[in-house]
Amino acid sequence: MDAACTAEQDEIRRTLRAALAERCGPDDVKAAVRTPAGYDGALWAVLAKRLGLPGLALPERYGGVGCGPVDSALAAEELGRALAPTPLLATAGLAAPVLLAHGTPRQQADHLPRIAAGDLTATLAVPGAALATALGLVGGGPGDWAGGGLAGGVQARAEGAGWRLYGQVDQVLDGHTAELVLVAAHTGGYARSRTLLFLVRGCAPGLVRVRQTALDETRPRARLELRDVGAELVGEDTADGGGAAALGRVGDQAAVLLAAEAVGAADHALARTVAHVKEREQFGRPIGSFQAVKHRLADVYVAVQAARSAAYYAAWAAGAGRQEGCGQPEEGGRQEGCGQQEEGGQPEGGGEGVGGLALAHGLDALRRAAAEAVQFHGGIGFTWEHDAHLYVKRAAGDELLFGPVHRLRAHAAERAGLFGGTGSPGGAGARKRGAPAVRVAGAGV
Repeated sequence: MDAACTAEQDEIRRTLRAALAERCGPDDVKAAVRTPAGYDGALWAVLAKRLGLPGLALPERYGGVGCGPVDSALAAEELGRALAPTPLLATAGLAAPVLLAHGTPRQQADHLPRIAAGDLTATLAVPGAALATALGLVGGGPGDWAGGGLAGGVQARAEGAGWRLYGQVDQVLDGHTAELVLVAAHTGGYARSRTLLFLVRGCAPGLVRVRQTALDETRPRARLELRDVGAELVGEDTADGGGAAALGRVGDQAAVLLAAEAVGAADHALARTVAHVKEREQFGRPIGSFQAVKHRLADVYVAVQAARSAAYYAAWAAGAGRQEGCGQPEEGGRQEGCGQQEEGGQPEGGGEGVGGLALAHGLDALRRAAAEAVQFHGGIGFTWEHDAHLYVKRAAGDELLFGPVHRLRAHAAERAGLFGGTGSPGGAGARKRGAPAVRVAGAGV
């Protein structure tokens, strides 16, 4: 099965790279993250309204393009190359998939078309530093991360036909600017504690939002204080806490986007380092001609290509085995211009947990590429102001938010049953007979 990019996917890559090259250089990034919003509004208008990135993966009935995970991963890779500070991840990678998976038809019709059109930004708020756990990337049972009804986090209280929320959430991506916030809160007291999701308007009375200082300024975040804030329940109030389950279902999709972003950032950091070692001279010759330098950069290259292959495979698995193009399924369920999934509809092992493992590969490759970039840029590379540190901060920041790498790998191994666990037979990441060998710059999986 050939997994080469389609013409439409190549066009997505070219268009995005051109737009970002014009408006999102390193100096542009540094200037944008120091604005009150934390991103360049003009760039976001181009990406959201002209190019339609927030609606790339949303169905056409909500004004989206209807593309699949592979197309979204390609877009995320290009954004990662430029370290573009935008609310896309929070809006289209976290909030929109949760609404699509768990919201009522009215909630979907009210908000998803506006997200697709670039008229509404949204984010996801979960208690404490539990985002990776809530998304099911590093373990934890359904709702365990929310405190189980104990003190802390956000509490919800039914009031008439609505709900009231009170509590505090730290580290909310783009929480200071998002116009719609999906808040995970627990209710029911200790005996019937369950985690539910609620919609809160960014301008709701009683909602206090304070932007936080972050190591990685390209992912701005905020602290949200909810002081008896009115909220709307997302989906249905079920005894098992449907909100927690909804987050777990979209976690793998979010991990695919994050993995692709990390791959793009690592690839660009490596390319800049290679260009530098070809020019910088020591002992009368470019340092790139020394064998030790070649070996170290070759190791980084292998790590980046392996991470890219893992990210593309995870995107393919998230699309249930289809080689995805931008066409919507035709009547009868076939997708125009795309390879069809094999009988059974899922990769062997269900593709379960593949996104988290791909994210581990991506974060590891980015960390190595960023570290070598600092080393090989010499004395100037160690200064905090050098562009290489943008990639160092992204690597460290993403590990703090969505990792760390060893926990991502351990959880993927547990779900795969590699060490006698209860994972799926054959392993969550088991290779499917006939699965695509992703051809990227000579590397394959």
